[in-house]
Amino acid sequence: MTAKENAPVTVLGLGLMGQALAAAFLKAGHPTTVWNRTAGKADELVREGAERASTAAEAVAAGELVVVCLSTYDVMRELLDPLEGALEGRVLANLTSGSSEQARETADWAAARGAEYLDGAIMSVPATIGAPESVLFYSGSRAAFDKHETTLRLLGGRTTYVGEEPGLAVLYDVALLGVMWGTLNSFVHGAALLKSAGIDALAFLPWATSWMDSIKLFVTDYAGQIDAGDGAYPARDAKLETHFGSIEHLLHESRSQGVDTELPSFIHALVSRALDQGYAENSYAAVIELFQSPKEVPSG
Repeated sequence: MTAKENAPVTVLGLGLMGQALAAAFLKAGHPTTVWNRTAGKADELVREGAERASTAAEAVAAGELVVVCLSTYDVMRELLDPLEGALEGRVLANLTSGSSEQARETADWAAARGAEYLDGAIMSVPATIGAPESVLFYSGSRAAFDKHETTLRLLGGRTTYVGEEPGLAVLYDVALLGVMWGTLNSFVHGAALLKSAGIDALAFLPWATSWMDSIKLFVTDYAGQIDAGDGAYPARDAKLETHFGSIEHLLHESRSQGVDTELPSFIHALVSRALDQGYAENSYAAVIELFQSPKEVPSG
């Protein structure tokens, strides 16, 4: 089943991101109904052709595809719970940030109200919504995604359906954010090391970014090793014990240069555990064994 061309869309929640979502639908010619608790946030969208709903119920009734972008899942449930029967037969695409557990619970909640459910994650800022490079993940009802795929792709050229399990979009989101924070922390720590010797971050920058290109080659190999599932983790670049020697240098230099050691100390402790568990001859990919079998942390 396919949605009609330029099918009516509703957007609930008009923060900066919600406004950007609604604007993308309007630009593509979709009849777009908007609602926000603070009605004035819809003013610019209304000038651009959106319909302002006076209530959430009126907004839901106007759209075949109901896109939600609110502060929390609880706020979404609080808003939609009283609308008895309003969601029946509609596709609810929830782009509110939350957890995979909340996504699964909300999928069941939506199904009980007769709605098809998609949970989504936006990996872009409002200014880039609708751009070819913008990334959005969806998980949940495959039929719902297929029905409205063309419309959902208006929000980003790299819109991707990742599976029926409703929590998968959230997991992609937080996994990528972890990569981002890990990279940012490492860059800023490296910049601090060089700053301690009077070297500007801008001088360090081209070397850091080119080194990231090399790291892409490492992780490409590691992904295959991890997915092989045989526990081999062949050291085609360097053995974990070799990494450990360099990590000790990083820790020593941080201390001697007066730079905070929390980040290198974490890496040192992590790899030390891997060596203790017998992975000295393996590649760095073997560290996944520690992440998949977390150590006991005392409560309290």
